[in-house]
Amino acid sequence: MEALKQRTIRGGLAKLVGQGITFALRLLYIVVMARLLSPSEFGLVAMVTVVTGIYDLFRDGGLSAAAIQQATITEEQKSTLFWVNMLIGAILTLLCLLTAPILIRFYQEPRLFGVTAAISVGFLFGAAGAQYAAMLHRDLRYVTLAAIDVFSVIVNTAAAITMAATGWGYWSIVVPSVGVTIFNTVVMWLVVGWKPGWPRRNAGVMAMLKFGGTTSLNRLVVYVAYNLDKVLLGRFWGADALGLYSRAYQLINIPTTQLNDAIGGVAFSALSRLQNDSAQYKNYFLKGYSLVVALTAPITLFSAAFADDIIRVVMGPRWEAAATIFRLLTPTVLFFGLVNPLAWFLMSSGLQQRSLNIALVLAPICVVSYLAGLPYGPNGVAAAFSIALSLWLLPHMLWCIKGTGITLTDLLEAIWPPVSSAIVATIAAIAVGALVGHAESALLRFALNGSVMAATYSGMLLVVMGQKTFYLNLISQLRT
Repeated sequence: MEALKQRTIRGGLAKLVGQGITFALRLLYIVVMARLLSPSEFGLVAMVTVVTGIYDLFRDGGLSAAAIQQATITEEQKSTLFWVNMLIGAILTLLCLLTAPILIRFYQEPRLFGVTAAISVGFLFGAAGAQYAAMLHRDLRYVTLAAIDVFSVIVNTAAAITMAATGWGYWSIVVPSVGVTIFNTVVMWLVVGWKPGWPRRNAGVMAMLKFGGTTSLNRLVVYVAYNLDKVLLGRFWGADALGLYSRAYQLINIPTTQLNDAIGGVAFSALSRLQNDSAQYKNYFLKGYSLVVALTAPITLFSAAFADDIIRVVMGPRWEAAATIFRLLTPTVLFFGLVNPLAWFLMSSGLQQRSLNIALVLAPICVVSYLAGLPYGPNGVAAAFSIALSLWLLPHMLWCIKGTGITLTDLLEAIWPPVSSAIVATIAAIAVGALVGHAESALLRFALNGSVMAATYSGMLLVVMGQKTFYLNLISQLRT
């Protein structure tokens, strides 16, 4: 148990460091690419990716999660899952190609054929690497996973910026992303060194296929719920409006996406191995939950308070119209920070059917919010989406923990210290900014407000809220 704890903590650190680096690189990507490409070029690619992203959910058929969740897995099972993944990848590649004419007709944009065809190549290679990634997760080789992630983002960022600077336009978004998928898979082949055998009919994978099917269906429902807004905006408001909305959406969601990638994989692997120890399971989950909220809450409130300066500094003056969208979407980030860990909880507990049922209720709520906001453009959609998720938060949390060893009081006790600290820190940053006066430089205001908020938040969380011991223990365990 202690060995698992140490490997989990070290794995979490490795993933956090890796995600910190990739966060900086992705931010660099946004900063530079926003100055090299127009909103319409981003919107053009988004018209395709919002649809092909549905296929991407089935790239591994949920079988990576199924393999990780198993207590034990045989060589025959791994080989069979690999070939099932390859079959899925081939089908998705074909489906993606068949989708191109439909997209051209829907958006009235002939350039979408080439973009869709290029993206289709990534599905086969992504499927080929799915079980290799699962093996690295099962073995808790998070340093290796973090290194692969970092190198992939470096390659993607360098290639995209180079292509954009030399006049490739929207192709500088498409080609590097497909190339990185191929790069990732080849590197994992070399690192893992495993060679799949032939599939076996009686390999005992039916339970994993069922788990993977439920997981994939859950992902599909959630994806549609969270991305139909982009389809509607692209269809009824055009590439410019979609470009502004999609860039604001991506920027505001980078922190939660990075955190979920960093901590989620580690937490899922560790919690899956603690299914039979309810006390340890609850302890691990609540600590991880508190950590995620502690990292999400201040970023969310800072983004809401200083959206205009963030957009000016990160994306430049021609993207100023995205600032309002960015601010209106900030409640969704806190929502994701609070509910994403509950998804790890459900999946690692084998409650994937409940997760699917929740998604089936959430999806129509999101769709109704998009339709309500659509007549008012990107701002209306962003506002309606945030309101809907805010109203749904408490029912979502209660449904997730119903009948489990986790109570609402447990969750609130984990949430209260970071959220209250973030609120106080935001008020302090706004007050100091008002006292100092309005600086001409957006970068200077950004740095000042960020410094005040970081210092105040740290003091509130560690000292006033008494979380110092928790984080000192975490640091000491990283050193041992």
